[in-house]
Amino acid sequence: MISIVICTYNRDKYIYNVLKSIAEQEYPVELYEIVLINNNSTDNTEALCLKFRNDYPHVNFQYHIETQQGLSFARNRGIVESKGEIIIYIDDDAEAQAGFLNEYEHVFEEHPDMIAAGGKVIPVFEGKEPKWMSKIMRTLLGGALDHGNKIKPFKKGTYPGGGNAAYKKEAFEIFGLFNTDLGRKGGGLMGSEEKDMFDRFRKKELAFYYVPKAVIYHYIPESRFSETFFKKLSVSIGFSEKTRTLAVSKRKYIGRLFQEVLKWIFTMALLVGYTIILQPQKGWKLLRFRAYVTKGLLKKNEIN
Repeated sequence: MISIVICTYNRDKYIYNVLKSIAEQEYPVELYEIVLINNNSTDNTEALCLKFRNDYPHVNFQYHIETQQGLSFARNRGIVESKGEIIIYIDDDAEAQAGFLNEYEHVFEEHPDMIAAGGKVIPVFEGKEPKWMSKIMRTLLGGALDHGNKIKPFKKGTYPGGGNAAYKKEAFEIFGLFNTDLGRKGGGLMGSEEKDMFDRFRKKELAFYYVPKAVIYHYIPESRFSETFFKKLSVSIGFSEKTRTLAVSKRKYIGRLFQEVLKWIFTMALLVGYTIILQPQKGWKLLRFRAYVTKGLLKKNEIN
């Protein structure tokens, strides 16, 4: 059985759509379940989940409320409640495309050595993309992920997107649950809980694969284009990296600081490149992103 886990917090605008996109897959209903974890939503999420249950009574649908605030707490609750051998996480503001479940089933059957996998993520920006939007910014703000059209292992330094990732359930029995010091909490923008998990796999040389036909559309509101959101997200990325690496060792954190120096050099090169092709706004946005991430790496406390 496959368990599709959806963790949600105040996304009533999107939640019914993602549930519907799973329920309408051409995949035997007896071979999957949907496990929805409501992480203390204060909007209309619960009513929409109940509507989904009434609209699709044939679907094995679990609905749970996780009272400990935080995405990692919700992810971990999903693991506990799931009955499937494979657990797929999909974001609450996403939409699974045709063949989503079939593709994941196929890749786990074809690659028995595989511990996890991740599919393609196509961001759908609800507002007009600003001139500073670059490929890197699409990944940062929209979670864009596209490594081509072939099934293949993720290369060193690359990872599945957290909103479209599948795991053998036994992975969590072996490596433990998601680190609850990482991941978003309420309105906070911490992350890196998935990266932390994949690093555990990589340390043991376990494979996780890119699955190009397991596609989701990820809907992005125009509010993410604001400088306030951009700054908060970027600083949180840096602080998440600090938290993640220090949880391993001080040496790991120092190594991440050295990586940041290299990233600065790369960012400066991008600024020059974008300026040459008369798109300097893209380069300057990347420079601000780098500055905010560095600030987060050096912060003592999480940004509110």
